[in-house]
Amino acid sequence: MNVEKIMNDLEKKHPGEVEYLQAVREVLETIEDVYNENPQFEAANIIGRIIEPDRVLTFKVPWADDEGNVHVNLGYSVQFNNAIGPYKGGLRFHPSVNLSILKFLGFEQIFKNSLTTLPMGGGKGGSDFDPKGKSDREIMRFCQSFMMELWKLIGPETDVPAGDIGVGGKEIGYMYGMYKKLAREHTGVLTGKGRAWGGSLIRPEATGFGNVYFAKEMLATKGETFEGKTVVISGFGNVAWGAATKVTELGGKVVAISGPDGYVYDKDGISGEKIDYMLELRATNEDIVKPYSYEFGAEFHQGKRPWEVKCDVALPCATQN
Repeated sequence: MNVEKIMNDLEKKHPGEVEYLQAVREVLETIEDVYNENPQFEAANIIGRIIEPDRVLTFKVPWADDEGNVHVNLGYSVQFNNAIGPYKGGLRFHPSVNLSILKFLGFEQIFKNSLTTLPMGGGKGGSDFDPKGKSDREIMRFCQSFMMELWKLIGPETDVPAGDIGVGGKEIGYMYGMYKKLAREHTGVLTGKGRAWGGSLIRPEATGFGNVYFAKEMLATKGETFEGKTVVISGFGNVAWGAATKVTELGGKVVAISGPDGYVYDKDGISGEKIDYMLELRATNEDIVKPYSYEFGAEFHQGKRPWEVKCDVALPCATQN
């Protein structure tokens, strides 16, 4: 495998897809030596077959706001690789969503899923729809319109989406309701549903907890634990909330969380009702972390990232990079 040649060819095919090209390069550079030690991989052109998605689908999503104005967003489904099982990956609703980001996430999802040892392929989907500032009815109408197109592409043996940024239990519920109407069946086609209609216990906590369990094992290789450690977290959504919860349980002290508007530094630690308040912040759909500083008298640093805060452990729990 010649990484530079592969990347040059890929860039010609997909110019400007910065995030996707970055992800492919990082993976290829990581596996280059092992790949080249196994000539059977090159003979079957495994790399050429895995770096391109099986299919990419783009569709328009028209929806009406509460005033009756019609808006049109773009929807995407990237079905990357199903060599070991149905495509599996989150749906992301955020104005930054584009094909490059979803291909990057779908590509990494292949490896993430295969490492679970479960038979799951890799995929990703979403829209440039911004839930921020939208009413529940507007979000519902968008989700229903989105599913009108997506339902034809997914299924329990084909593609099983989950949630991601901008897509929590509420959005999954709206989409699942529409899927049931269209497919005329109850099925496990969307994960992240509420427990009342087929969801899993502690699903909301899973991503943040998993992040911390991984870090815990990394610390153990150095004979360390989270006990007494100062921890800084980026983000303040579902992943950050789960991470803060588990770090606190393991004896660590979370002192910072962040949002698009800046970061909050709480020298007394973020635990108990403060962690619960993170859920309230996210539920407002305002996508800002500053109100935490008013609620608990913490420092707010406008437009800055939390990595300038001194800590023992840093846990990235926000968007890519």
